[in-house]
Formats: sequence, C-alpha cells, structure tokens
Amino acid sequence: MASNKKPGPGGAARTAAGGHPLKIAIVDESPIRAAILEEGLHDAGHGDVVRIADMTDLLTRIYAVDPDVILIDLENPSRDILEQMLQMSRAVRRPVAMFVDQSDTASIQAAVDAGVSAYSVGGLKKEGVKHILDLCISRFNAFARLQSELERTKTVLEERKIIDRAKGILMKAKSMTEANAYALMRRTAMNEKKKIVEIAQSVITTAELLK
Repeated sequence: MASNKKPGPGGAARTAAGGHPLKIAIVDESPIRAAILEEGLHDAGHGDVVRIADMTDLLTRIYAVDPDVILIDLENPSRDILEQMLQMSRAVRRPVAMFVDQSDTASIQAAVDAGVSAYSVGGLKKEGVKHILDLCISRFNAFARLQSELERTKTVLEERKIIDRAKGILMKAKSMTEANAYALMRRTAMNEKKKIVEIAQSVITTAELLK
C-alpha cells in the first residue's frame, strides 16, 4: 500500500552552510554511476546520502527517505522511465537534479515544466557534482521565492476584490460613502479582533442570505 507520508512543507531548501546537513537521495539503478555521484557528494562534504536503486513505486520510496535534495541519474532513459521521473518531480517539493547521457529539446523542456531545477546532459564526473548540486538548490530556492511572492500577490488581489464588493453592499444598504463603508468594516474588525477581509466576507455572506 502506498504511503500517504509526504516530504515536509515546501519552501527554501536547507543547505549545509545554514547549519543543517543535507540528506540527499540518489535515484540510480547503476551502482557504478551512483558511486560517481556519491564520491562527488562526499568530496563536497555531504555524508548523508541514500541510494534508491529500485524504481518500483518510486514516489513511496522518496517519501520514506524524505530527502532535502533528489539527484536522478539516468544513462539512456526510455520515454516511460523519463515520464516516471518527471511525475515524481512534480509531486515532491524538493530540489531535483537530473543527469542523463543523452537528451533532446523536448525532454529538457518537459523536465523544466516538471520542476527539475538542474538538468545535466552527458559526461557525468564527480568533480561536477557539487556545482550541479549548488545550482539545483539555488534555482529551487529562487523559484520558491517567486512562487511565494506570486501567491501573496494573488491573495492580496482576491482580498481587495472581497473588500470592494462588501463596500459596495454597505454603500447601497446604508447610503454611505465608500470611505465610511471601509471605516465601518475596519472599526468592526478591530472590535471583533478579526481581519477586514473576514468582516467583508461576512457582509457578502449576509447579503447573499437576505436576497
């Protein structure tokens, strides 16, 4: 039975420099190629590395490990394997780096769309692992900040729409100005220790019930 446990809340990835050692999962069926990644990670000071060699029910295995970063190493991935990796990347909110020997433009675009933070094609060398890892985390954190800012902006716009609608209802029902309608809601919010948008939503709900 698949586990319902998921990696912790999304957001900025932890970094060793921030005082939290990284737990890194390597997804690779090849012990030789995985060893290259592990050696590169150990050389870069990362000792908490878990290899996942069995691709069966991969998402459940990822949830069980609960890594901070996921490195996927695919020698010559078939379309099915690549799609499985991309589905996993969409499901987890973690930095994901993918190493492949060969690729094409469509595969690279699909990886980006799936949330893969770094995509390295050909020439897997242990010396390059640290650079890819740092790039992966940096891009993930930048995208997470962008998403967070976008969500805040959307929330502000939605709240503004609710408040404006409530003001209109009060202006019509009580024959008051826009400024007075807003002042009434703000005063009520302060008295009830609530947010103005909560009061505004109550005004809208009440108006809907009284129609």
